Amino acid sequence: MQVSISGQHIEVTTALRQYVTRKLERIDRHTGLPLIRGHVVLHVEKNRYWAEGSLHTKGADWHATSKGDDMYAVIDRVVDKLDRQAIKHKEKIVDHHQQDGGLKSQLQLDSTSNDEP
Repeated sequence: MQVSISGQHIEVTTALRQYVTRKLERIDRHTGLPLIRGHVVLHVEKNRYWAEGSLHTKGADWHATSKGDDMYAVIDRVVDKLDRQAIKHKEKIVDHHQQDGGLKSQLQLDSTSNDEP
């Protein structure tokens, strides 16, 4: 996944960059979907930190923002929001219908087995 991290009124240090990429890898592991591109913008406004993140996949785009007093906590909340969106999307696209394991097929198998002596 290609990740771009930028900052407004803040210098994006290597520690912040590594923290964000490590957190975004969690989303990649949880969903199993191929994530194409991610973009994270870190802001500082007076004494408040603000982060926004966007992820792009083949079938969907996700966006999340968060504000707070600690930059690392703000990044955690943004990644958690993106992770929830990704998991919800994955559950929607997974086929939840059982193949030959449903109740109707079991009843049909039971009725054919009862006919034999």
